[in-house]
Amino acid sequence: MKKDLVAIIEESLKKIGINAIPPLDVGVPPSEDFGDLSTPVAMSLSKLLKKPPKKIADELASCMLEKTILERIDIAGPGFINITFTKEYLYAELKKLLESGSVFLRENIGQGRRVQIEFISANPTGPLHLGHGRGGATGDALANLLKAAGYHVEREYYINDAGKQIRLLGQSVFAWYQKLLGVEYPAPEEGYKGGYIEEIAHEIVFKMGSTYIQKRFDEAGEFFIEYSYKKILSGIKEDLNAFGITFDTWQSEKELFESGEVSRAIEDLRSKEFVYEKEQATWFRATAFGDDKDRVIIKQDGENTYFTSDIAYHRKKIEKKYDELIDIWGADHHGYIPRIQAVIEALGYPKEKLKVLLVQMVTLLRGGKPVQMSKRAGEFVTLREVIEEVGADTTKFIFLTRRPDSHLEFDLEVAKAQSSENPVFYVQYAYARINSIFAHAQEKGIQADKISHADLSLLSHHEELRIIKKLLMYPMIFEGAVKAHEPHRITFYMQELSSMFHPYYNKCRIVTDDIALSRARLALCEAIRTVLRDGLEILGISAPERM
Repeated sequence: MKKDLVAIIEESLKKIGINAIPPLDVGVPPSEDFGDLSTPVAMSLSKLLKKPPKKIADELASCMLEKTILERIDIAGPGFINITFTKEYLYAELKKLLESGSVFLRENIGQGRRVQIEFISANPTGPLHLGHGRGGATGDALANLLKAAGYHVEREYYINDAGKQIRLLGQSVFAWYQKLLGVEYPAPEEGYKGGYIEEIAHEIVFKMGSTYIQKRFDEAGEFFIEYSYKKILSGIKEDLNAFGITFDTWQSEKELFESGEVSRAIEDLRSKEFVYEKEQATWFRATAFGDDKDRVIIKQDGENTYFTSDIAYHRKKIEKKYDELIDIWGADHHGYIPRIQAVIEALGYPKEKLKVLLVQMVTLLRGGKPVQMSKRAGEFVTLREVIEEVGADTTKFIFLTRRPDSHLEFDLEVAKAQSSENPVFYVQYAYARINSIFAHAQEKGIQADKISHADLSLLSHHEELRIIKKLLMYPMIFEGAVKAHEPHRITFYMQELSSMFHPYYNKCRIVTDDIALSRARLALCEAIRTVLRDGLEILGISAPERM
């Protein structure tokens, strides 16, 4: 619909003498009563043409109405052009959708361009929590979305397996190990206290006995650090598998140091005079690129900051020649964006090469009341606990029901409800219900392969026309979601389409004694099923055959 309308507008603009055509904004009106699509093009051209927007709109409308696919054009307000398509056009486009499926629904926007998406990247110092899960759902759906749009996508997980937090993990497990063997040993003040720390210590006692009971942490630390973080990382991978998320590459922070990547990155920036020494520390000249202050990369005591390895990490990503880099971070890292963008510019690239998406935390509720903390994790409810209670599909879908940078409340009781309150149930049930309709049709002797020749003009009910228009808007929603990097737009659309289908199903019998009408309505159901399947695939959620 949008492509056809844009072509008509461009042709009409040329007819009224405008050859330098600006980018055209086409959208959905706020009310169905205003038409199918609308454009403010007349207002955007008013200053250029030195004419009132309404006069430009009237001239455009007279040209556009020559096209037989347009039933009506209305000029609203200061010059909005509202367009209504003919029923014949809607039926013809629905037929294309039925014949072409994903070819009709998806546009090759990416044209093979390479994109890397780095997401979750939780420190391997504890289990994944709901914030990690929301970031995971967002990153996975975005990767699916861009891949569907013709991009070559790589998913990467950055493992923070070096530095202070990993040492604290080893010290925390070591303290519990000593305690289990009857030795009083102080736990680190900033250490980790969840029940999983005790579990790892129990496992080490079982495997190693009292091997390390007489040793200091300086002697045994390497073993405890390595064993603990690898154990937790293994658990993270299991959680991700249960959540249906896979990664193409896993980049170790420790490996960046061992391979010399960190040293090379610092020397590269030093050669460009963006690294300097001051007060016995090493600094990155971030203010040269708009950051509010220069940043320490090596402290006075010789210890690297977190920022040091991030410089090397992003330098390595850039050297892989991706067309675009996308990082998905927790919202608490907002202030970190300018310094990483400064690194990108210091390396000789535009800061826009890196796009950072921020994900807000999640408040977990049960029947509207906050959920108590997890016994195992100590300070938060783990992602695995929620998946085990409500399922991966429901968890993922609810994460994607709002913009990632907005606060989200996740109510476990709503998530388990088999009703319209539960958004994923409502969408999946629409898909499963259509499958049952086709099974019923087959029992009545109406073959599915016959619907391709259905007389779609029989779909004249108001609800049917509304659904057809909604289906034909999917490519526009898809395009907008891709360009804005916002997979939640697909989620919104799926909920809206399902909320139109269920009342229609209850109001209009699909399979009746009228075979021609039954075939037409089955064709409509097939189109709905095709779109639902496409959207669920992008969101990384199953399309159940029955429920």
